[in-house]
Amino acid sequence: MARKAASMSDSRELARRRVPHFLFEYVDGGSYDEVTLGRNQSDLQEIALRQRVMRDVSQLDLSTMLLGQKSRLPVALAPIGLAGLLARRGEVQAARAARDYGVPFTLSTVSACSLEEVTRAVAEPFWFQLYMIRDRGFMRDLIARAQAANCSALMFTVDMPVPGARYRDYRSGLAGASGISGSLHRIGQAMQRPDWAWDVGLMGRPHKLGNVAPVLGKRSGLEDFFSWMRTNFDPSVTWRDLEWVRSEWKGPLVLKGVLDANDARAAVQSGADGVVVSNHGGRQLDGVLSSTRALPEIVRAVGGQTTILADGGIRSGLDVMRMLALGANGVLIGRAWAYALAARGGTGVGHVLQLLEAEMRVAMALTGVTRIAGITSDILSR
Repeated sequence: MARKAASMSDSRELARRRVPHFLFEYVDGGSYDEVTLGRNQSDLQEIALRQRVMRDVSQLDLSTMLLGQKSRLPVALAPIGLAGLLARRGEVQAARAARDYGVPFTLSTVSACSLEEVTRAVAEPFWFQLYMIRDRGFMRDLIARAQAANCSALMFTVDMPVPGARYRDYRSGLAGASGISGSLHRIGQAMQRPDWAWDVGLMGRPHKLGNVAPVLGKRSGLEDFFSWMRTNFDPSVTWRDLEWVRSEWKGPLVLKGVLDANDARAAVQSGADGVVVSNHGGRQLDGVLSSTRALPEIVRAVGGQTTILADGGIRSGLDVMRMLALGANGVLIGRAWAYALAARGGTGVGHVLQLLEAEMRVAMALTGVTRIAGITSDILSR
């Protein structure tokens, strides 16, 4: 177990050594000075668990229901943009790993692999994440594609009316460098990772953003995508737009990016079936609350009325326990599976889930609980 646990902590370093610098910085970085990025982990790890003894913990049940879907763990894979560039057809590998382990997978709007490609590869329902785009006709078509792909839930991300200032992406050449010089800069970084260059760069083609390819057309380069994102994400979005999405989507609808209790109440009133307490992994407004700090107030506001998921800084089974004890019904993991995918492909993603389960089993036994419903504030030290 010690060697396996070490691989969990080493996956970030393995990813750094395997993928081009600009891709690693894209996954690893946050916005501005990355204060919130750091808080997400440090605030979570400060939550102390309460050890109990002399309890019968011989039989543990970690299964739960997430948005009407039975899950082996109270864990789902969060949407990661450009994940398909971290490994060959990366979203397909991650979706298969999640399916095989019995937990939900969320496909990003800006994935390399399209809805249809993932559906063909997995043949089981998964979740789809949606951004608000100015072109409502395109959005209507995209929602219809997700419906046709038998996606079982729609995760509407609302904390990105404009992209955050992610300085690492500019320094690495992902977002700032354009034209031939930008392409050559990224190609130079890719050539420093020959395994990636062969396996992903060459054999992993096509390198298009499958879900938005219809509107990008021939402009399929990374700078084309970032330019399109800056001009086509809709900063005018309001609660009326959520109602429009609700009218178009016929399944569970979850609002991702909620940090304020009043917004959580408004989400429920506007027809959302759940909220994700999230600051976009510290990648949007730097200096805001960590998800750990924001979660309890939102639970007090809408807990019991809707499904509450949370993400941000979760790196272990202990972190999952902490979020559940603070009132979340389940968690999303993001960087944890992205690092693992970059380091070891789908095998790495499956291994991360295995580690989370093993760590949760130990933590549940030592806090004296035997099922997910028993993970409440009572397991936290006062």
